[in-house]
Amino acid sequence: MSSDSEFLWYIPNQIGTGHRGDTTPAGANSLDILTTHAKALEDHGWKGALLGTGWGRPDTFTLATALTARTTSFEPLIAIRPGYWRPANFASAAATLDDLSGGRVRINIVSGQDNLAAYGDSEGDQAQRYARTKEFMQLVRRLWTEENVTFAGEHFQVTGSTVIPRLQARGDRRHPRFYFGGASAAAERVAATEADVQLFWGEPLDGVRERIERLKALGRDLDRNLPPLEFGLRITTLVRDTTEQAWADAEAKVAEMAKGEGRGWNDHRTWVATGQQRLLDLHARGEVLDDNLYTTPGKFGGGGAGTTWLVGSAADVAASLRKYEALGITHFVLSDTPYLSEIRRQGDQLLPLLRGPA
Repeated sequence: MSSDSEFLWYIPNQIGTGHRGDTTPAGANSLDILTTHAKALEDHGWKGALLGTGWGRPDTFTLATALTARTTSFEPLIAIRPGYWRPANFASAAATLDDLSGGRVRINIVSGQDNLAAYGDSEGDQAQRYARTKEFMQLVRRLWTEENVTFAGEHFQVTGSTVIPRLQARGDRRHPRFYFGGASAAAERVAATEADVQLFWGEPLDGVRERIERLKALGRDLDRNLPPLEFGLRITTLVRDTTEQAWADAEAKVAEMAKGEGRGWNDHRTWVATGQQRLLDLHARGEVLDDNLYTTPGKFGGGGAGTTWLVGSAADVAASLRKYEALGITHFVLSDTPYLSEIRRQGDQLLPLLRGPA
């Protein structure tokens, strides 16, 4: 793969059962256990990890700060929600952690629906939600790169605002990157003009190709004034020593999930985001798409990155990821459960294939 490609893992930051039918053992969210995961990521070749967010989970930014303090190179991709944070407060917190960690902070902006009333937030329709997100990203970027900022938007205002500490430029990195998801038309318009990295769920190659082309065209049409948008893939990778063993384990996992009738993930029974619906609809096209994209988990409670899985030996999965890379994907956020053993397995078996010659 390209020397520019980066590989991160996932730390779910949740107490309840995960999306793959796995159980969460007692103490799984203790600082000692999560630090073990972060240090294993450092030891097995990973750049860092996405930290999940949502009301009902421990606070993501607090966890990122704790893990950063206990590691030396681990880079947290911190998922946060506009509305839960005010822009200036967030810009200051992120600048502080970035300064203390030597530039290790990455930010994932999440705009999907959540239990807003539980943390005192409210918002209108989808258009308003993404308009607010756009303002949030614009203002935070200005606070990181300018001094004495005055901003009067529809949703946020500041006057004479200077964030301390000032962020240091590190090569061509002026501030933490904004990762962004969302597949609706409103979300894509925000990504095309304000994001640094657009994350896709595990769609087939043709769907990812179509979205990359559309986002590039949107950037041109909307006069994007930032460096070119980059692209990432957030997906489950089920890797075993042989292809046969991988598929046997995948089918056994799904059979266990089917027994629970999807009780481990309930979002698909109420409101479903556009990107999530795209994944759920894939099963109608077949249980396996492309070479080894397994769609059946989405029938039985898989959500988000747990809806579709790349299944196979390390060589099988590496070959599939190289095809995404050929489309323009350079940021990969992978995972499987049990998280710790898979950090080690995939770090030792999969990452060397991705970093070596094709």
